[in-house]
Amino acid sequence: MAEAILKYDLNDTDDAMAHMRAIKSLDMALALWEIRYNTKKSIGYALEGKDLKGESVSNYDVLDMVYERIYEILDEHNIKLDDLII
Repeated sequence: MAEAILKYDLNDTDDAMAHMRAIKSLDMALALWEIRYNTKKSIGYALEGKDLKGESVSNYDVLDMVYERIYEILDEHNIKLDDLII
């Protein structure tokens, strides 16, 4: 059986961030999967609902819906981008 051990010096800022990225990798993968495979469908359903009501939807409204859904998915998976990048 192959094994790998990753060691981080959590007192070092760069290592601490690398550690956080490693432990959040599954959450990030799940969030990306959700964005890739389900977001288009959920936004499509939301837009259909607006069309049924006779509401006009602008490109900006659609863009807002996309970004709002991405932020929701990141929150659902407890991903704080600032903790992983900055």
